[in-house]
Amino acid sequence: MNPDLNRLQPYPFEKLAQLKQGITPADKAHIALSIGEPKHQPPAFVLEELANSLAKIAQYPLTKGAIELRDSIAGWLSRRFHLKPGDIDPERHILPVNGTREALFAFAQAVVDPGQNPLVLMPNPFYQIYEGAAFLAGAEPCFYNTNRETGYLPDFDAIAEADWQRCQLLYICTPGNPTGAVIPKEQLKALIEKAEKYDFIIASDECYSEIYFDESTPPPGLLEAATEIGNTDYKRCIVFHSLSKRSNLPGLRSGFVAGDADIIQAFFQYRTYHGCAMPGHHQQASICAWNDEQHVKDNRKLYKQKFNSVLETLSPVLDVKLPDAGFYLWPQTPVTDTEFAQRLFAEQNVTVLPGQYLSRTSNNINPGENHIRMALVATVEETTEAAKRIRHLIENL
Repeated sequence: MNPDLNRLQPYPFEKLAQLKQGITPADKAHIALSIGEPKHQPPAFVLEELANSLAKIAQYPLTKGAIELRDSIAGWLSRRFHLKPGDIDPERHILPVNGTREALFAFAQAVVDPGQNPLVLMPNPFYQIYEGAAFLAGAEPCFYNTNRETGYLPDFDAIAEADWQRCQLLYICTPGNPTGAVIPKEQLKALIEKAEKYDFIIASDECYSEIYFDESTPPPGLLEAATEIGNTDYKRCIVFHSLSKRSNLPGLRSGFVAGDADIIQAFFQYRTYHGCAMPGHHQQASICAWNDEQHVKDNRKLYKQKFNSVLETLSPVLDVKLPDAGFYLWPQTPVTDTEFAQRLFAEQNVTVLPGQYLSRTSNNINPGENHIRMALVATVEETTEAAKRIRHLIENL
C-alpha cells in the first residue's frame, strides 16, 4: 500500500460522529448545520435539460468537455470577473471537472515534483482535501493561520523565506471555508508577484464566490487580479469553480478549472489517464446553469434572509457577525468548541462542527479551537429555529 495513506487524518465528520456517539439527543426535530450541502431547490430549467439530454449516456464523453460547455464557462468568467474579450480561450484555458473536490485533490499530483522536497502551502483552518492532496503528491503540507487577529485573512508576509523557496503549490480559498473572509484584490496581486518570484503555482478555490450579500461588490477572483496587473496569460494562476453552491447542484458534480494554459494542458494529460470525464448529459445541464444569472441572484436573496434572521437572534448572546461571503458562520464559543457542539446536540438536537476539526496546530496554536462552523444551508424556518435553540443553550450555560 502507498505509505502516504497512513498520513491521512480522519475526516471532520468522522470526528464529529465520535463526539456524538452514545448521546441521546433532546426530543426535538434534528437540525443539521454541520455539512455544507446546499438545500435550496435546484433550478428547474437545469433539471429539465438534464432529463432531455439522457440520450448522451450512449456516448463516451470527452475529457476536455464539449466546446459548447467550455464556451459557456469562458463567457461566464469574462462577464463575472471583467476579463478582456478573448483573453480566456476555451481551447487552452478551461477544463471541466466532476466537481472541484476531486480536481483540487488530483491537481497536486499533477503539478508537484516530489523529488524536490516540496511544500504545499494552505490556509488553516482549511478544506481537508488540500492536506490529503499534499500527502498523496509526496509533499509536506505547510499551514498559514487565518485567525481573528488578521480578520481571518492570510498574512503572507509572515511566511518564512525558506518556506517560499520550497513552495511548489499554494492553495487559497476565497471566500474562505469556514471563515467567509474574502482576500482583497490587492493581496491577490501581491501573491501573484510572489508566485513569479519564487516559481510556485496558486490554486484558488473560489467555489463560494457567488454567495455574497451586496450585489454591487462581488468577491474578486485570482484571474481578475492577474488581468489587472497585465498577466493576461494567467501564468501560475489556476482557479476552481463549481455549480454545487452557485446553483444548488451538488449532486451534478460539475465544475471547472481555468487559468495558465501550460498547467491546464498538463492537468488535461493527467486526467486522460484518470478516467474522469464529465458525463454528456451533465455537460448539457451545466451549459444552462452557467448561462443564467437570475437563479443565482434568487439564491443569494435566500441566504441573505437566513443570515439576517439568525444574526438577529444570536448577536445579543454570541460574538458573531455577517461574513464577507459564503454560507457559513464562524463564531467563537463561550466554552470549548467540542463541549459546545456536544451539548448543543444533546440538549437541543442541533449539529454544528467544532472548529478544531477543520484545522491543525501550527505556530503553537490551533486557530479553529473555540470556534464552530454553522452552515446555513437548510430552510429559513429551520435555520431560524436552530438559532433560537443555540441562544437557549447559551443563556443556560
